[in-house]
Amino acid sequence: MFKRGYIIITMILSLVSVESQAQYDVSFSHYFDMEPSFNAAAVGKSPKLNIAAAYAMEMAGFKRNPNTMYAGADAQFLLLKQFHGAGIQLMNDQIGLFSHKRLALQYAFKFKLFGGQLSTGISAGLLSESFDGTKVDLEESNDPAFSSSKIEGNSLDLAAGLYYSHRNWYVGISAQHLNSPCVQLGETNELQVDATYYLTGGATIRLRNPFLSIQPSFLFRTDLSGYRGDITGRFTYTNEKKMFYAGLSYAPTISTTVLIGGKFHGIVLGYSYEIYTSAINPGNGSHEIFVGYQMDLNLQKKGKNMHKSVRVL
Repeated sequence: MFKRGYIIITMILSLVSVESQAQYDVSFSHYFDMEPSFNAAAVGKSPKLNIAAAYAMEMAGFKRNPNTMYAGADAQFLLLKQFHGAGIQLMNDQIGLFSHKRLALQYAFKFKLFGGQLSTGISAGLLSESFDGTKVDLEESNDPAFSSSKIEGNSLDLAAGLYYSHRNWYVGISAQHLNSPCVQLGETNELQVDATYYLTGGATIRLRNPFLSIQPSFLFRTDLSGYRGDITGRFTYTNEKKMFYAGLSYAPTISTTVLIGGKFHGIVLGYSYEIYTSAINPGNGSHEIFVGYQMDLNLQKKGKNMHKSVRVL
């Protein structure tokens, strides 16, 4: 069974992995803007079309270091007098000679509860795994532990979640890889993906200055054998259509992250740099770029076939 931390160890050979408690899933610093990436119930949380994309490069400076691309879109719609959410996401994760791809569709059912909104969501996707053994450089070319050819496989991947929002705060729980997919790689290899459980939450705290606010948030995840927790605080300036933020995030025993970003011409741009708290050089941290965009979307039928006549009888 391959874990993300173990894959990194095999990739960098004698390097001690800083993600000794890491799981299969990628950890994004901008998780607060990418909730559908780990919780299907978060799709359609606003009446606009939400588009999000991110690129993360871990362990900068190391050969074949992990890098991940993510893109997702979701929207809210009204059907039978009830609000729903739908989304799609694509992730491509490269770790040395390993490639992890996931394409998933998401659906959420929404209803009002205690003055807020509760969403229940499900997700079904295709998990695609591959290993390029043609690029393996080993002292013993016939080592049975490594394939000398490119091997790949696919599996169904299921997820579910709950998400509750109430004015200036929210909380969500979810589970990824609920069916614990096992991907067959060639004839003799397999990759077992354990279910991973998430707990997230956050709030917006308004200050006396109407343009300023503090936005604390957290994300905790575990596959019951390892865990990671992120605690984030952002200081935000908002004035009409302008928005700027700066913040810090801390993952105990793992890293400290600096975040900065803003909204420019309707597009949210964010950047973060993660510095590992282990013995790894601060210059070999992780870079991440986030891009978000919202577009007004009204799928409700209003005024269908309505017209007025200017004739005076």
